[in-house]
Amino acid sequence: MGFNRGLGGVWAFIRSAPGTYVWLAVLFVTTVALHQMSPEFEQHFLRQRSTNIHELSRNPVRVLVASAMWIDSGRWLPYVVLYTVFHAPAERWLGTARWLAVCALAHVLATLISEGALLKAIRDGIAPHAAVNTLDIGVSYALAGMVGVLTYRIAVPWRYVYLIVVLSVFGLSLTQGRTFTGLGHFVSLLIGLACYPLSRGRGKAWNPKETLTGLRD
Repeated sequence: MGFNRGLGGVWAFIRSAPGTYVWLAVLFVTTVALHQMSPEFEQHFLRQRSTNIHELSRNPVRVLVASAMWIDSGRWLPYVVLYTVFHAPAERWLGTARWLAVCALAHVLATLISEGALLKAIRDGIAPHAAVNTLDIGVSYALAGMVGVLTYRIAVPWRYVYLIVVLSVFGLSLTQGRTFTGLGHFVSLLIGLACYPLSRGRGKAWNPKETLTGLRD
């Protein structure tokens, strides 16, 4: 009885964020598919679905969609945790349509801005021409955008603590690595923060203090 109740609770949790868990299911299938490929074929296969400069110039819509369906690390389980911590709460809070809008904006705009910066670096002689084929695939830009928009889910003053932490983490990654992906992640975070209008009218902000008080009671 208790086991069935637990399964029912898990299923209800999954149904409350359908977009998040459908996406995770797709990533599971594509990750399993990657593990069946040889390393050489895998690189060739992913490069054709990469949002690098070469592919964006040929098939921008196709690669922008396809690149969000694969994980180049081949590790799926960490994303179950990340999606459950960030995507699922955001989707339940914003609703699936608004959640999807934030994902799309962060993924597409951060990709175009970061690849544009890389193209300028190539033209300025800072990066090699071979960088037009750099592998750029995955779901991290949309995830970073969700980290940003969740700022507005948290009540003041905790919101400012959260904001300082995420800006520090993403800013440190940007300044230390100085890569186009580091720029993309930081831009994604800013895009999430710019999605404040989508968060308006979505209910009372979460207050950690009230939650802790309720647990004590």
